[in-house]
Amino acid sequence: MWSNLPFDLLANILSFLSSDSLAMASSVCHHWHSCSRAYNLQYTVKDRLAWLVVFPTRNRSPCCYVHNPVIDKWHVLSLDFLPDPVRPVTSIGSLLLVRPTNSTILQLVFCNPFTRQFRYLPVLNMARTNPTVGVVVESQTKQGPFPYFRVYVAGGMSEVASGGAMYEPTLEMYDSRYDTWKIVGSMPVELAVRLTVWTPNESVYTNGVLYWMTSARAYSVMGFEIISNTWRELSVPMSDRLEFAALVQRNERLTLVGGTCGGGGGGDACVWELSEGEIWCLIEKVPMELGMKLLGGKPSWGSTKCVGGNGAICLYRELGSGMIIWREVEEEEKRRRWEWSWGDGCCLVRGKRIQNLAIKGVLLHPSPLAF
Repeated sequence: MWSNLPFDLLANILSFLSSDSLAMASSVCHHWHSCSRAYNLQYTVKDRLAWLVVFPTRNRSPCCYVHNPVIDKWHVLSLDFLPDPVRPVTSIGSLLLVRPTNSTILQLVFCNPFTRQFRYLPVLNMARTNPTVGVVVESQTKQGPFPYFRVYVAGGMSEVASGGAMYEPTLEMYDSRYDTWKIVGSMPVELAVRLTVWTPNESVYTNGVLYWMTSARAYSVMGFEIISNTWRELSVPMSDRLEFAALVQRNERLTLVGGTCGGGGGGDACVWELSEGEIWCLIEKVPMELGMKLLGGKPSWGSTKCVGGNGAICLYRELGSGMIIWREVEEEEKRRRWEWSWGDGCCLVRGKRIQNLAIKGVLLHPSPLAF
């Protein structure tokens, strides 16, 4: 498997090694030796750019597409090591949390597509169909390569003893330290309905609260405060005009990205940040020329998706349509700022033309570490 990795992927993986380990790795074979000399691997993890990993929403073949932002290059990674077709939920450190798509009952798996490893999480206490999922990643201060994390599952449909199904008004939590699920709270049935029907799995955790965007027009935000075990609802700016809306984290703050309907050329795509008093403040707009390029002449933001974290926010549509990136960059004297850029879509890999597909993506830092 390692001998088949493209040079830049192998270089990124080897760059995680310390200087002494890198020296030993470079003596493994001619391929690794050439790679270690061809690339400057002496940069730190904190300076590493997050990679975009995207999955076709229709599992035509077991693979995902990976974008290397350093050299603006796409790769295809086979997922044939997984027993079932999957779709992504989120990233956990350098791992992917995914769910199999061949069953309506939620089952979660975490995997590393670069080392071709995977592990199923234990089965939930309550078998649920289409619940919402949120993840809290704790600080990477413990010994070992991966952080502790907790997975929260809320709502969904569950079977009842008399037959049929009901909206499940409970919240379960998985703790990676103990590798177990437990029921940690309840909710009103009407909230369970909203979480089941109108809420995608993309979650953001900040300041002790897990947030989800409800996808029903008009949009709104649901939040679960973990310590008090209480739910809250937040309004969304321009909620009746947004054609798409997504939550991301930026500088440890809850951030909302949305595109508005407008005239014949479409409206603006804006970025808001939640400030004190739960007030949304407009902090940025997507540059008009980049927005027009992403829309490709279409007058609507409706099929746009957004993923954020690890110092970047990415807006995309289909695999081949390209993407708008808002990324944190370092200037002189270690000052940092955010700048907009364009990334090409995946149309050609190793001389082979790639079919344009609907996709869903996550951001992560590739790692060679085993779990």
